[in-house]
Amino acid sequence: MSRLRAWLLVAFLVLGLTACGDKKPVTSESFVFGTRVEVQVAEDVSEAKVRAAVAKVLAEFDRMHRTYHAWQPSELTQLNDALAAGKRHHVSKEMAELLLEAQAFSKASSGLFDPGIGRLIEFWGFHADSYAAQLPDSGAIKAWLNAHPSVAQLTITADDTGAWVSSSNRQVALDFGGSLKGTALDRAATILRDAGLNNALINIGGNVMALGTRYGAPWRVAIQAPRYAGPLAVLELHDGEATGTSGDYQRYFEVDGKRYPHLLDPRTGYPAPGVQSVTIVVDGPAAGERSDVLTKPLFIAGANDWTAMAQRLAVQSVLHVAEDGTVSVTANLADRLKFQPHDGKLPDIRRISP
Repeated sequence: MSRLRAWLLVAFLVLGLTACGDKKPVTSESFVFGTRVEVQVAEDVSEAKVRAAVAKVLAEFDRMHRTYHAWQPSELTQLNDALAAGKRHHVSKEMAELLLEAQAFSKASSGLFDPGIGRLIEFWGFHADSYAAQLPDSGAIKAWLNAHPSVAQLTITADDTGAWVSSSNRQVALDFGGSLKGTALDRAATILRDAGLNNALINIGGNVMALGTRYGAPWRVAIQAPRYAGPLAVLELHDGEATGTSGDYQRYFEVDGKRYPHLLDPRTGYPAPGVQSVTIVVDGPAAGERSDVLTKPLFIAGANDWTAMAQRLAVQSVLHVAEDGTVSVTANLADRLKFQPHDGKLPDIRRISP
């Protein structure tokens, strides 16, 4: 899918569904992390104050994007080059923290979330702005599987200014594409609250965090239908909640009629089959990061095992769409969703208790 199409898709979902009432939030847009970013602030303060705070948010997004870019020259590529050469490399405290968090998430998910598979992502052609309809060499995938690189194989030794990072496996290459947007949501929330702005909606390509309300009303966002242009359901987000979706419908290519998405299973070296999309809602500490990270192991776990993974990761609010279009939703989320008709019909919903 082209980035322009993805931009328009997100614009339809967020702008169309949050426009209600007389007051209009102050809205700012940008293009960062390879996707559309939008910040809406609903405060009775001067627009200048809002614009100044949002400018800091967007500047932080740009800094993070440049610092942790996985294939254009960045601090992250410097680390990857050092790991490939078998050398240890000094990183900032911020990067050391991200790496430690990544190791913890990887362990919690039995390795289904693993930012150490950057070389595999590159093999599949997803280290690019557009994706060629071409399968990687099967021998390269087999060799990668035999090496079994993982973020767990990093040795991180902290010092006063950051940490030294090394690995015995030269095939380890970091890619924070599965967590950086969520981390950015948490950073944005901190910046806005520090500026005295407590009512906002932050959207990074469909990863969304709500602060406060929209002039007293809940923030409303849509969950994209994986197989047609339009919302599957509408969700009201409460203060401090974040929602994230992993799906096979934006970053993918097709060969001989088969879809190959960017969500790769470290166990097989191939895109995870059997699922169209997984959406979760979380709150509490690091809600943004968790909303981004935890969709990946639930997606990769597959149609039969995602409920067990949700239990393992303590994710209680899940909307799951299987490859055949079957829609399942956890009981505590079902009553919060307003499912939307398509071709005059509402989807059949399975209510479950993971």
